[in-house]
Amino acid sequence: MSVMNLNKCNVILQGTAKEIGKYVKSCPKLSTEEIMLLKKDSRKSVRKHVERYLRRQQKDFLESQRVIQMRAKEKLIYENGYKLIAGVDEAGRGPLAGPVVAAAVILDQEKNYGSLGIKDSKQLQPGRRDELFKVIMAEALFVGIGLVEADEIDRLNILQASLLAMSNAVQELSVTPQYILFDGSGVPSVNIPCEAVKGGDAFCLSIAAASIIAKVTRDRLMDKYDEQYPGYGFSENKGYPTPGHRKALRDRGFSPLHRKTFRLF
Repeated sequence: MSVMNLNKCNVILQGTAKEIGKYVKSCPKLSTEEIMLLKKDSRKSVRKHVERYLRRQQKDFLESQRVIQMRAKEKLIYENGYKLIAGVDEAGRGPLAGPVVAAAVILDQEKNYGSLGIKDSKQLQPGRRDELFKVIMAEALFVGIGLVEADEIDRLNILQASLLAMSNAVQELSVTPQYILFDGSGVPSVNIPCEAVKGGDAFCLSIAAASIIAKVTRDRLMDKYDEQYPGYGFSENKGYPTPGHRKALRDRGFSPLHRKTFRLF
């Protein structure tokens, strides 16, 4: 241990437990010497501060590794010369009512998104999805959103409608991507190099970002539809086949938002 580091550590340990806790919480990275001395401190509260710090560091490390893994596929594509890579996902295949919504997101492949916590929208609570929606809209290079309404879903079938929504989302981008990663096992007809990634919202960061944009956009639409068509509980069920939603259908019949080719009862 250098004399400078030793002196610094000794100064830190002369503080109260509260002062040490404040220092540990605000310090981006403690030195090895600091950690060793804090772990040996006779005060239990001080030792707890450093234990929390180490748990936080471990959590941050695991999150950074998760993001590295989620960017591996995009990194390889980027290194092969494709600079604008779009991830595309949809929300709303399973509901009885409302549109299917897709989003296309192009992230900056040179930017570190490790601290944002982007992941599959299904793994996030609604409040956290709303927070990340704002972050992605601000931090992504480009975002496009496409949707297909209930009558078109009935005409096409839900699979084709989902692919059409994805294609619409790509067309809504203000630039043409050079490569596209579509979530799922199929791709729409696009004249751009692309591939389907099964479970892509869990394995590709741009697809995960798209899943959040699509889900939040659709949920907000269903909240608005709840005001236009009250009694179906759209703000709560988002059009999914909950018992309350099925009962409302039996009592009230179809709304213009309902997909009539689905098993509604």
